[in-house]
Order: sequence, then C-alpha cells, then structure tokens
Amino acid sequence: MSVLSGKKVLLGITGGIAAYKTPLLVRALVKKGAEVKVVMTPSALDFVTPLTLATLSQNPVVSSFTAEGNSDHPQWNNHVELALWADLFLIAPATSNTLSSMAQARCNNLLLACYLSAQCTIYIAPAMDLDMYAHPANKANMEKLARFGNFIFPAQEGLLASGLEGKGRMMEPDDIVDSLEENLQERAPLNGKTVLITAGPTYEAIDPVRFIGNHSSGKMGFALAEEAAKLGAKVILIAGPTALSTQHTNIILHPVVSAADMHAAVFSHYANVDIAIASAAVADFRPTLSADQKIKKQTGLAEIQLTETIDILAQMGKEKKQQFLLGFALETENELENAKGKCARKNLDAIVLNSLNDTDAGFGGSQNKITYIRKDTSLVAFDLKPKTAVAKDIFTQILKAL
Repeated sequence: MSVLSGKKVLLGITGGIAAYKTPLLVRALVKKGAEVKVVMTPSALDFVTPLTLATLSQNPVVSSFTAEGNSDHPQWNNHVELALWADLFLIAPATSNTLSSMAQARCNNLLLACYLSAQCTIYIAPAMDLDMYAHPANKANMEKLARFGNFIFPAQEGLLASGLEGKGRMMEPDDIVDSLEENLQERAPLNGKTVLITAGPTYEAIDPVRFIGNHSSGKMGFALAEEAAKLGAKVILIAGPTALSTQHTNIILHPVVSAADMHAAVFSHYANVDIAIASAAVADFRPTLSADQKIKKQTGLAEIQLTETIDILAQMGKEKKQQFLLGFALETENELENAKGKCARKNLDAIVLNSLNDTDAGFGGSQNKITYIRKDTSLVAFDLKPKTAVAKDIFTQILKAL
C-alpha cells in the first residue's frame, strides 16, 4: 500500500502545455489510493478539459469562484473549504506567471486563492521554456517559495514546446508520484520508528478441537497497525487467530495462537521497538492440562482446571526502557478506576479504556468508543466512531506524548 493511500490530494493545474499530461497524473494518484480534486486556472482550460479530469478523479473540477451553469443564481466555489480539505496540494504544471503570483501573494484566480488558504504541504512542479526557467526572477521566486516551506520538484531536460531542447519540462507524472511518495515517507512522523502491536484473541487448547477464547476480532489492532504504517513506521503485528489480513507493505504479520505463543513472539522483538501497543485480548486462563486427543462426549468432562496465563503486558512494563507502552482495558464496572489502576500497576505510559456497557462498541464490531488515559491520570474521552478513526485518535495522542 502506498503512503498516498487515503490521502486527499488537491491538484492545481495552470495554463502551460504540460497540462496535457495531467490526466495521467490524476490516474497515477488515484491508482495509489489517493482521493483527488482538481482546481484549474482559466487558461488551463485551453490545454485540458475538465470533463476528462472529472472522469478520472471522480470529483467535480472547478476553475472559477462561482459554479458554472448557475448564472441566474451563482453558487460560490469555497476556496477555503477546498484548501482545508486537502492533505497535500500539488501544483503541476506551475507556470512562470503562477510562480510569480504565489511568491508575491497575488490572488487573481481560484487556484491562487486555494494556495493562499492552504494549511497543508505544497508541492510545485514548474514547467516553462529553458530561458524562462533559468531567468533570475524565476529562480528567485522558486527560492522564495522554497523558503516558505513549499517543495519544488526540479524541471527536467528534454524537448520543449518552443522546439528548443533544455531544462524546463515538467517532471513526468510517474516521477512526480514517486517523488511525492518518497517525500511523504521521509516526512512521516513515525519514519524510522518500529511499532509493535498485539491484536486479536488467544486460544487456549482444551483438546485438539476445543479451546478457551474470547470474542475479540482483532479489528482494533489491525486498524492501529495500518495507521502506524501510514505514519511511516515499520510495524510488527502479532495477531491471534483472526480472519483479517494486512494491506500496507510496512506491516510484518506474525500469526500466533496461544498466550504462550504471543509471549514468545512479543519478547523476540520488544527490546528493539520504539512503541508497543498491547491491544490483544489475551486469555487470562488456560486449561491446566490439555488432552492429546479429542475428548469424546460419552467420556464426559466434569470440570476444567484452569491456570493463569503469563501476564504479557505486566512483563512488558517491567522490561520497558526506551519504549512508549500503551495498554488496553476492557471493563464492565468501575471502568475508570480499574483502567487507571491497571495503567499504574503495569507501568504503562497510557491506557485505552473500552467499556462493554457502551452500545455498539468493543468486541467484534467495526466501531469503538474509547477513553485515552495517560499515566498522570489525565484523560481524553472520544465519541463512538469507526475503529479506523479510533486508531487515528490513539496515534494523535501518542505523537503528542512523544
């Protein structure tokens, strides 16, 4: 899975001949999993049609401050809303005229209004003739824009629309996408970090067929793993029995079955990780004896003697050094008190509280309602939301702590 997957990309297209390549750029971004919206300058309409771009992006294309086709009752294209929607703003091609306007904060079209309103990272792919690209004024404008924190993709050498050959061509669409991925990965907040996550239930064998387990689906742990990978981390995901699979290439999945298996897998990696999240619902007890063969019904099973499983999280707390350690607590009564006690008792940096008293939250489902409790007992309570969104909330809190 690309680091662009799930990203909201605003593509700004200006009036240069290189605009003819932008449908390929839109398609390449969409193939990487990005959601793309396009804003054009009026002159860009001479080089590529909004219909083509709208078809490829599956989003409306805008080029003016009012929506076309509403002359009697014009509707405003909200540049602020569009700019704030974006996770990143890519301007390709960026002409000399647009570069100058951006550097001087001139706002005479919708694209420039979006640029001046954007809070996200800006990427610029210049395109113009070689002498224009080499002109000191254009060089000064690009240097100024770079000082503002914008990323400038260098123009490439080749045959230009003027018939001349030299430096000034817009970087090719696939190269732009590759450069975006590389830059996003380098700037990702967890780039260079290793995150260990446990997920799902454990099964403790009664015999080769039957087991003691719980209703955990592993969805929360897998959502956390995907979010950590999107943030740039290398993820070690140790998961009990589950039907789930991973998507991101940064995730290494280690399937396990029992608490003993999970313990062994965790501590083969724990010493070298930066963040550890214990979201698995590890069985607290296992049968003292496990039958080698299936226990027949007619034989009967009067009782099952139980023994406590090893407390993986407690050992992680004892052996913690540089790691940020986050635990989970699923409670049915005295939720806050029990969760705070577990956080202190097991030497955690924070704990996530789930309650089975919350409708539609907890085991099995696709939603969760959590309270994030720090080791100083301060807390943040969140509303019920999809577990993918919960994973984002949790990592927002972890990044604040780091």
